[in-house]
Amino acid sequence: MIAYVFPTRDRHDEVRRTLLAIDHLGSHAAIGGAEVLIADNASAIPLDIPGALRNGLPVHVLERSTNEAAAARNACVRAASPQVEWIVMLDDDSAPLDAGLFDAIREAPPDVAAIQAEIFLPRAEGEPQRHEAGGLPEVFIGCGVAIRRRVFEELGGYDATFDYYAEEYDLAARLIAAGHRISFDPRFRVLHRKVSTNRDFSRIVRRLVRNNAWVQARYTPSSDLFADLWETVSRYLLIARKERAVGGYLAGLQDLIATIADQPRTPLSREQYDRLTGLTHARAALHAAWKHKPFASAAVIAPGKNVKLIVRALREMGVETAVLRPGQTRLAERADVIVVGTLSPGPMGDAAADARLQFPAKRILLPWMEIGVRPAAARLAA
Repeated sequence: MIAYVFPTRDRHDEVRRTLLAIDHLGSHAAIGGAEVLIADNASAIPLDIPGALRNGLPVHVLERSTNEAAAARNACVRAASPQVEWIVMLDDDSAPLDAGLFDAIREAPPDVAAIQAEIFLPRAEGEPQRHEAGGLPEVFIGCGVAIRRRVFEELGGYDATFDYYAEEYDLAARLIAAGHRISFDPRFRVLHRKVSTNRDFSRIVRRLVRNNAWVQARYTPSSDLFADLWETVSRYLLIARKERAVGGYLAGLQDLIATIADQPRTPLSREQYDRLTGLTHARAALHAAWKHKPFASAAVIAPGKNVKLIVRALREMGVETAVLRPGQTRLAERADVIVVGTLSPGPMGDAAADARLQFPAKRILLPWMEIGVRPAAARLAA
């Protein structure tokens, strides 16, 4: 049995759209049944929705007296029926596109504690399909992941101090430290409508800079800690400038300075940390591609999440590597292979599809994949 769980605040129409999408999945008998639990984070007007969907799934609303942000999910998990084995985490503006998640859950290996969805964004007519940004090979996005309930509860769920943003990185690090694995399964498909209501980018940047640095302060091995912290605060300054949210960035930096010493220091082992960052996955995928057909030079395109680790993996193999910027197509043509320069699954698939159109004669490599599994949009790069 599964439980769909998501928090909401003052977005009643989005809740109804998400419930309608879950209703359209029909019977959940194949997965042992299901229920929906919604945490209403102190909306100005409380949610007023039916107690069951037309497909028979019961719907429970947990009224929270304050805005508990992402941690309100914890209350929903505690309130779930005893028979629930998997928690399908959504946002109030995201929902499964079909029942493919049933097979993903039923066939999950015992060591897999969380299954990432392939998360799509709405597509305008005539536009290419795009994916949600964020995440890593073993770091999920909260708007589309299934987590074993037993493991979630054993680890204490989401850390309430994070509010929103990067709480998934914190939980993913604890899952890895506890000996579990996080997988990606493209049969689990989610549409994230990503509405703008209640999205304040200054507040978002404030939380991103603080929370991502918290994750590093907690889990990064000592030898990498200073460099990784510096990279994080530098990266979000660039983002803040681009989004005209420098005020939020400076507030987040002040929050970080005031709280970083209080973060529990439980660094991961080197092997665990390389899994969290995606370096392990980049090494495995690129070495497998080289073993299949050796190459001496690589052009890395569309640099994004943890591109430095992709470059590192290539150079460890002795491959001459250059990171290309837009317009440097001539350099790409001279390289033996083109490598997509992000470890974030959604942008990786989008960049691979774009590269196949731009460089139809070139061999295009993905920097990670499950064994035998790739995001749907990235299959064009095969």
